[in-house]
Amino acid sequence: MDLNYLRRLVKLFDDSTLTELTIEEEGITVHLARHLGTNNASPVMAPMLVSQAIPPAPVVSPPPTDGGQSTPDAAPAAPAASAKTHTIVSPIVGTFYRAPAPDAEPFVKVGDHVAPGQTLCIVEAMKLMNEIESDVSGTVVKVLVENGEAVEYNQPLFEIALD
Repeated sequence: MDLNYLRRLVKLFDDSTLTELTIEEEGITVHLARHLGTNNASPVMAPMLVSQAIPPAPVVSPPPTDGGQSTPDAAPAAPAASAKTHTIVSPIVGTFYRAPAPDAEPFVKVGDHVAPGQTLCIVEAMKLMNEIESDVSGTVVKVLVENGEAVEYNQPLFEIALD
């Protein structure tokens, strides 16, 4: 949505007798409202919200490892170390990068020891590079996302075996 378009919209709203107006265009919603009971009724712009429908991620079950002898009701066995692992999740939607530059070494690899505050990866969102840091001390057990892959909010990125 163009800034000049928004300015014209506010001007038209200000010149009208409308008390409230909501416009949705290209996934952006603009809400204008007047404060009732005041002599100087001026428009108030609400924050612009960008909404996008995101389909849920498909659930994929691994094939049975017991030669096909498992029953349909049997739940897959959890790894033995799961009680002592911590999952680092993405705090934002964006693109996952393991290294600070395409030709650089990854921040961490499987088997590396990490400390709280240590950078694990970058999630790029809207051209901003957001460093994702470890909040625990331990050893990287799994990297759950491929380099350059899109990630969702709260998507698991790393599994860390706690010290």
